[in-house]
Amino acid sequence: MIGMILFSLLPLMFAFGISFMQWDGFGERTFVGLENYITQFQDSNFRAAMRNTTIYSLIVIPGGIAAALLSALALNKVKGKDFYRMFFFMPVVTSSVSIAVIWMWLLNGDFGLINQMLAAVGVEGPNWLTDRRFVLPSIAMLSIWWGLGTNMVIFLAGLQGISRSYYEAAEIDGASAWQKFKNITMPLLSPTTFFVAIMTVIGSFQVFDQAYVMTQGGPGNASYTLVLHIFDEAFTRSSFGTSTSAAMILFVIILIFTLIQFTVSRKWVHYEDGGR
Repeated sequence: MIGMILFSLLPLMFAFGISFMQWDGFGERTFVGLENYITQFQDSNFRAAMRNTTIYSLIVIPGGIAAALLSALALNKVKGKDFYRMFFFMPVVTSSVSIAVIWMWLLNGDFGLINQMLAAVGVEGPNWLTDRRFVLPSIAMLSIWWGLGTNMVIFLAGLQGISRSYYEAAEIDGASAWQKFKNITMPLLSPTTFFVAIMTVIGSFQVFDQAYVMTQGGPGNASYTLVLHIFDEAFTRSSFGTSTSAAMILFVIILIFTLIQFTVSRKWVHYEDGGR
């Protein structure tokens, strides 16, 4: 309880208080009421960051969950499962900055490996990180790949927790593979899917490393994300008041989405003991 207060509630309350003040991080603090919040909604950079973060999340959330689930289903019954699990999990334990630098080379429009592979089959690859149309999907693709290992391992643990007796009973009744997946796997995997969805939503709204290292938010503001905006306000413009107000808006957005997920989960998440 003491740890939660010291490391969670007090910083949150401090940030909430700063969001109503004008402060450069060192000098005196001046109370300005809701001015920082009003300034944020009038700021074109903040609106661009909101739009980009929303688009990014719409790609990463369903894409990341689907990729992890399909990978877990594919690996659940193959031999050498531990090797593949380690192989997919390796990017997770690698520095996010290192991963971003490697992908900058892979996605380079002139000499990147991805465009070279496309050229080998007669397709001209785009400028992934300098074209406004491709930069957000490119960063989202990296994030899906990077987060695949974690979510896949969680899904694998969920799959291995499903009793084999359910499938044996269904096979005796003549159920097809799709019927077993629909009526056994998905319902019993729903608590795991719910957890992965919660974590993926939170992580997608907090994207920063990839955009900061790979594009600095560019070209223009095409990959300028909300956390990158919070960073710029605090450490580039030395405006901790507007920075924390943007951070509090992000906190409220994530809180709302999390509460919605918990509310909706009562209709689709099933536990073996019938609990909620």
